Amino acid sequence: MENEEFLRTALYDRHVALGAQMSPFGGFVMPIQYSSITDEHNAVRKAAGMFDVSHMGEITVTGPDAEKFVNHIFTNDVSGMPCGGILYGMMLYPDGGTVDDLLVYREFAPDSYFLVVNASNAGKDYEWICANAEGYDVEVRNCSDSWSEIALQGPLAEKFMSEVLCLPSAAALSFYTFCDCTRNGDNLKVSRTGYTGEDGFELYGTHDAICRIWDVLLESGVAPCGLGCRDTLRFEAGLPLYGHELSETITPLEAGLGMFAKVDAKEEFIGRSALIAQKEAGLSRRIVGIELHDKAIPRAGYPVESGGVKIGEVTTGYRSISTDRSVCVAMVEKEYTALGTPVEIRIRKKVFPGTVCKKRFYATNYKK
Repeated sequence: MENEEFLRTALYDRHVALGAQMSPFGGFVMPIQYSSITDEHNAVRKAAGMFDVSHMGEITVTGPDAEKFVNHIFTNDVSGMPCGGILYGMMLYPDGGTVDDLLVYREFAPDSYFLVVNASNAGKDYEWICANAEGYDVEVRNCSDSWSEIALQGPLAEKFMSEVLCLPSAAALSFYTFCDCTRNGDNLKVSRTGYTGEDGFELYGTHDAICRIWDVLLESGVAPCGLGCRDTLRFEAGLPLYGHELSETITPLEAGLGMFAKVDAKEEFIGRSALIAQKEAGLSRRIVGIELHDKAIPRAGYPVESGGVKIGEVTTGYRSISTDRSVCVAMVEKEYTALGTPVEIRIRKKVFPGTVCKKRFYATNYKK
């Protein structure tokens, strides 16, 4: 396909000028890598890197029933959530399958929420939210075209926020909170969140404002990073990717994300009854980590076997850059999910022995 068929972010020309490898993703043409996935991955782990994540979707929910409505469509509990707070969770279909995983920001304006959804799901999510808004006094708006976004990630991210961007109030944020601030006349929304397992921030602003911030960070030595290392980083940290570890056929319980589905704390949300039924019946399958006893690389879609019988399938797999281990996450049958369980991964015509392990393959020193 030609790139002209896809949308471009405001930073597109900058990516091309830097020689980035560009490829379609989520309806946009996005940078996959600039130098190499390994170099960019290590830059985030050891110093700081920045990602163009302007392809993500932003949806606002406002009105007298905003809190009640967001609680209706969201698995986590926004009741009493402070202004400036952020929660991670999912939206579910009635059968418990996942519409999307997302972040919900409680805005400083009354009765106002800011939802950040996955790029590939933004249109679907907006339609699904609107379809479930009947009977609620709310206004739902898809604001995705109005925002650009940079993710600044790594152990030096706070230093760059404070000393280079001169945003001390944003640099002082605690994990999973945000603030509205101004830089050189540009209004920004800044959160202490990210998708790498490292400390970091996500900055939202107008297209021109984000381009200016990108230029300043680039000149200060922050490494531009593509979606290639964004995936290797999130994978090592045990963070799910929609379409792999979560999907319309995978529930939060099966993904090991039940802590974000408040079936006991909330009396009602879409999909709650299905999760309760699944919990009571017991899971028949679950996402687990697997380490191979070999340097072979398990990839998404490869079968997981036991004694020559297929018991599951890899959802994401790599030779971990930070640990130099061949690891993957996979959906497997319940009886093979205990830590230490021996399994095999079939890679083409050969099988390679492995062991079920924790899904988080790399832990940073960042204290959240």
